[in-house]
Amino acid sequence: MRRASACARSSIEMPFEWFVALRYLRDAKGQTALILAAVSVGVSVIVFLSALINGLQVSLIDKTLGSQPHITLQVQREAARPLVDSSDDRDDRAVARSVQPAPQRLRSIDQWPLVMADAECTAGVIAASPAIVGAGFAVRAEAKNAVVVRGVDPERFLAIIDVRKRMRAGRFDVAGGDVVIGAVLADELGVGVGDKIRITTTEGIDDVVAITGVFSLGNEAVDKTWVITSLRRAQTLYALPGGATSIELKVADVFAAETVAGELRGRTGLKADSWMKINAELLTGLSAQSSSKSMIQFFVVLAVALGIASVLIVSVVQKSREIGVLRAVGTSRGRVLRIFLIQGAVLGLLGSFVGSALGALLSKLFEGLVRGPDGAPKFPVQLDLELFVFATALAIGVGLLAAVLPARRASMLDPASAIRNG
Repeated sequence: MRRASACARSSIEMPFEWFVALRYLRDAKGQTALILAAVSVGVSVIVFLSALINGLQVSLIDKTLGSQPHITLQVQREAARPLVDSSDDRDDRAVARSVQPAPQRLRSIDQWPLVMADAECTAGVIAASPAIVGAGFAVRAEAKNAVVVRGVDPERFLAIIDVRKRMRAGRFDVAGGDVVIGAVLADELGVGVGDKIRITTTEGIDDVVAITGVFSLGNEAVDKTWVITSLRRAQTLYALPGGATSIELKVADVFAAETVAGELRGRTGLKADSWMKINAELLTGLSAQSSSKSMIQFFVVLAVALGIASVLIVSVVQKSREIGVLRAVGTSRGRVLRIFLIQGAVLGLLGSFVGSALGALLSKLFEGLVRGPDGAPKFPVQLDLELFVFATALAIGVGLLAAVLPARRASMLDPASAIRNG
């Protein structure tokens, strides 16, 4: 029985360094509580701000990319050719004083099915759709509005921009030449589902079409101008039989869109515009938000590290005699070093748990308190496992780094001097 009980005790005994480290933390309850509060507040600030900024970025990107493809392939613009005089036996001489931009006309991509198949095989591309995009007018009684006619392959187009989720009335059905239009355009024309409008294109071709649905993508410029119809009907309206003026692509990583566009530009010779190029100002704003988040995190981490280091240094000074006794009875410098490193890690770990919970609570409360007229949160937050893992790893890392200096100081104490002067 004695042997069994001794074995049981030895099996549950914790390592010496852990025992002493936790004992020191328990003895200095006031200091431990103070530093835990500092770490918790720091982690909660990081979690709250990261969730808020990430949520705003995701919301902005979703609103921006919810009404446009990630990459658009088009025929290169027609370049102006200088007027030359070839009457001279010598080289041709330019006789025009200035070269004006050439007028652009709607042109189809040469062998666009092969180009689209090639684009679909490009790494990172997850969907591709042909389209004809041209200008025109929508006419209803006395109302006449400038519009953008988009002829699409319905199934492929919905993989790029899922208009079905944004339908305000009716359904997304462009079969047989019917159309769906933006909500603002429908209001200005005074039409709804089942009504008919006349579409007149820049090619001088017009047609009467029926409205099967009204959508709202949350972009006023889009909702005010878009008229979506089938690719075949657009080919008729713009006198491009069998043609497609653009190929629209969706990529897996939205921030890799410009890289993929550059690859396609070099391989196909077409004009490849990514959303990052078209929305350069938005990208600058997102980069500024990320930079501000990093700066805030840096200063919060610095404050937490200084707090942990200062408390542990005070602990070393207060416990100099105990450390001296430990060294005198044969405790190695490595063990003394690990005692204080463990304290820093434990403080970081416990503070990360409390701070993560507090930050998540604050994020959800803030999201619920500030809402728009439609009931949707004005400041959506994004909480995910990656954020909590990052906060926990950061807190533990900061705790360990902050404990290095106090731990080294404790391990370097001379036993005799510490006992005599401690």
